[in-house]
Amino acid sequence: MITSYDALREARTALDTPLFAGLPGDIRVSFEFFPPKSEAMKEQLWEVVTTLAPLAPQFVSVTYGAGGSTRDRTHETVARIIAEARLPAAAHLTCVDASKAEIARVAEAYWAAGVRHIVALRGDMGQPGVPFVPHPDGYANAAELVAGLKAIAPFQISVAAYPQGHPDSPSPEADIDNLKRKLDAGAEQAVTQFFFEPETFFRFRDRLAKAGIDAPILPGILPVSNVAQTRLFAAACGATIPQWMDGLFEGLDQRPASRALVAATIAAEFARRLYAGGVRDFHFYTLNRAELSYAICHLLGLRPRRAGDLEQAA
Repeated sequence: MITSYDALREARTALDTPLFAGLPGDIRVSFEFFPPKSEAMKEQLWEVVTTLAPLAPQFVSVTYGAGGSTRDRTHETVARIIAEARLPAAAHLTCVDASKAEIARVAEAYWAAGVRHIVALRGDMGQPGVPFVPHPDGYANAAELVAGLKAIAPFQISVAAYPQGHPDSPSPEADIDNLKRKLDAGAEQAVTQFFFEPETFFRFRDRLAKAGIDAPILPGILPVSNVAQTRLFAAACGATIPQWMDGLFEGLDQRPASRALVAATIAAEFARRLYAGGVRDFHFYTLNRAELSYAICHLLGLRPRRAGDLEQAA
């Protein structure tokens, strides 16, 4: 448990000493991937998995396209990670365009493949701005999906949280009430949508505590490797890119090496400030790239474990 005194001492240390000096590596990490669309992308993803595996993630997750559009590729990717990389892998599962019976078949197939962790999401219809419409024989929301999955098998379940509010939510209070319903239905933890200022998470954490929510909330970190793509992501999910951050990337569209250095600097300082505020769990949206996430973990003191240690942990 990180006390306010510990957080204050950490903050002073972050100001009074080299920013990343002497960190004990007491963080826990997880990584998100998306299923590859081609053989070349499959090999690229596997390089990313093998690069990040020595950091002993608590879990890695694989996304799931709208309407189950990546269902087979998601299943194949998760199964391979479990069997070959021997990492705890979580599969995403959504309510979109699927009946309860179809979701049950997918969940049962995951369980048979060794998947014990599911990221349960309502999901979006696939087109920006199109309102979510439940399948007539499906689940109406993520809370119902969580309860349904728990009735199928004793999965560990993670759900989504939105520090800046879900675009469909009428108010911040309604958004927090929805998160509470998902946790009350059986989810063990939540992973946040990405955000870019530590204070966004700290304010959100305070609001959750005031609402009586004490489940683990993992901040979602999106290291920016493609600025234009990040702007599209942010517009779709209601996240805000601070003006100062947008300005730092101006003029770098044709300078990929400089852009990567700026991205690493911004993301590393962001993660360090979260650490100073008591955060010890970090979930990285990797976009199937390893280096930025690996570098941030290294700066926060995390070092690769030996192969023998990883096998024992598995």
